[in-house]
Amino acid sequence: MPFFLPKLKESGHLARLDMTICNVGSRKISMADDYGEAWQIFAPGLTIYGFDADPDACDAANQQFEAKNADWNEFHLPVAIAEKSEAATLYITQHPMCSSLYPPNEAFLKKFASLSVMALNRTAQVETVSLDEFCASEEIGGIDFLQIDVQGADLQVLKGAKHLLSSSVLAIQVEIEYAPLYIGQPLFADVDLYLREQGFSLFDVTVARRPRSMIQSVNRPGQPLWGDAIYLRDLQQNADDSFQFPEQAFKLACIADALELVDYSLELLKTLTLQHGSGYNFATDILESLEQISGLEQTEEARTLIAELKPFVKVQSL
Repeated sequence: MPFFLPKLKESGHLARLDMTICNVGSRKISMADDYGEAWQIFAPGLTIYGFDADPDACDAANQQFEAKNADWNEFHLPVAIAEKSEAATLYITQHPMCSSLYPPNEAFLKKFASLSVMALNRTAQVETVSLDEFCASEEIGGIDFLQIDVQGADLQVLKGAKHLLSSSVLAIQVEIEYAPLYIGQPLFADVDLYLREQGFSLFDVTVARRPRSMIQSVNRPGQPLWGDAIYLRDLQQNADDSFQFPEQAFKLACIADALELVDYSLELLKTLTLQHGSGYNFATDILESLEQISGLEQTEEARTLIAELKPFVKVQSL
């Protein structure tokens, strides 16, 4: 749940933002996959692009969105996003959510229970396109937050979005695999190395485990197989001047809060207030949000923060 965004919305600060989100692999399996529910606080300046190789999944998502009468823009497009434009084989699994541009590693998968959904059902030929190429052809100027979940082909998508990564993307949530669930797929180490080379820092990672036999340890309940990793621009480490503008830092702070990385969001909002307070003064929003945490004001760190922000509260209230 966002921590600072409700106050920022109430005070009108979010009205200055146009937020563009791209979800590659946007098939909706549950309500947790409904991006509108999670990001609608940025409406009406919110635009969501969803991509999935399955036209039926895109049609269903578009129909669901139309029924909402929502006040943001959302488009689900039947496009297979990869590293480049070419003919490719799509390996369709027993459950379509596990389909991939890589064949499932069935010999390995058989070592684990409950992974029969990943068994190969059939194949289909598809035409792929890179995200850079698609956005250029459709005149999509930039993407702020990129989520990728394409079953082993995530690094392909990232490599095909190199221009977007260097020019506009502030945060990425990407599915990762720790073990070869698909034959020939890149693993977490490959994705991590590539994103660090593009100037992103790892902020969070999750781990899904499966046991290889009928018994398992409480502390180590099986082998790590997959998860999600969140990467953000760390503006104190990133020397790229194109990401140092205050409007970019504010947008990054909002994305961080939406992703529940509240510590980084606070760091950015505080820095913006102290360094760009004439146009980016969030002192009142910060302090009123922190009142949600009982007893926080008694800590030395909180007292220091309050002392730093107090002059800006006075300026803000004039």
